[in-house]
Amino acid sequence: MTSTPSRSDPLIEQLARVVGTAQVLTDPADIAPFVTDWRGRYRGAAQCVVRPGNTAEVAAVVKVCAEAGAPIVPQGGNTSLCGAATPDASGGAVVISLSRLNRILAVDPKNSTISVEAGCTLAAVQDAARAADRLFPLALASEGSCQIGGNLSTNAGGVQVLRYGNTRDLTLGLEVVLANGEIWDGLRGLRKDNTGYDLKQLFIGAEGTLGIITSAVLKLFPLPKKQATCWLNVASPAAAVDLLNSAKTVFDAQLTAFELVSEVALGLVLKNIPDTARPNARSPWYVLAEFSESEPAAIEAWLAQRLDSEEVADGVVAQSETQAKKLWALRESISEAQKIEGISIKHDVSVPVSRIPDFLETADAALERAFPACALSFWSCR
Repeated sequence: MTSTPSRSDPLIEQLARVVGTAQVLTDPADIAPFVTDWRGRYRGAAQCVVRPGNTAEVAAVVKVCAEAGAPIVPQGGNTSLCGAATPDASGGAVVISLSRLNRILAVDPKNSTISVEAGCTLAAVQDAARAADRLFPLALASEGSCQIGGNLSTNAGGVQVLRYGNTRDLTLGLEVVLANGEIWDGLRGLRKDNTGYDLKQLFIGAEGTLGIITSAVLKLFPLPKKQATCWLNVASPAAAVDLLNSAKTVFDAQLTAFELVSEVALGLVLKNIPDTARPNARSPWYVLAEFSESEPAAIEAWLAQRLDSEEVADGVVAQSETQAKKLWALRESISEAQKIEGISIKHDVSVPVSRIPDFLETADAALERAFPACALSFWSCR
């Protein structure tokens, strides 16, 4: 059983001098949300949770912990599905929550950039960009609570990675607190930056192991004036890959999302998430596709051809923004539905698109042999 550090603990006292007593949590009830992952599968322990309010405080906290030899777990919105932001059970770690670093620092529409602190939620960044008639295209189901620092540290992909790339591709500059408490200032808004090493790439996807990201300069794009969302029935992952390549050939960059969802995953959503409904006839697999700035007539013609050739068995095109949101809610509710259903195992696997059908067939067979009752429920063609 891990004992709770007292306020007289030297490390706790030093941290309190840096950020203020109210921003150092030591009570087990206060710490509990920070040492349990979103799905409730992983639980750890910590000496305390520290909530710095700016980069200087983050640097000072890291320096204190480094000198004391205390392990650090940086944490954003704690929306990880694989326990990466959860401390171990030893109780020796200090969790550094970045949630108070939540300021939009600048929006530059003429340079199409936005500068933000790491604790900003993804939704807040999207909203700030939209207010300037710009798009920040990273889109995740957890966007209301996940934070930019976590998105950067995990190199998040999101549903529009097909068109805009991973978070790595959306980042121009970073500010990072290094392991010794020094601050590395790489906050540049340059698209053409040929000045030596691209050091920011070391920290994107490193999950906080090389430093704590405190601010970022991110790319913005023109805000699409029209979008079309389709829910399509396909027979197999192989058919979905063929459909993806057909859509890319015709629409190129206007195809901004293409998600593959199994009937197993949809069934969990319909079972566990209120106010959801099946969009059309049952199918083994479904594709959720989004087109931006495409002419409706061109989309309709392409879909008609796919239906005539039986590449698509059935389909629904959203007739309003409300209908589009309902279709996206089916995709975005999968993790929540799995959580309600029970403990699941999460993997974020990267496979060449052309190999997805083979991978799924091989993985399904292996899982069936090892765990006959399990089901592979979701995949994204990106």
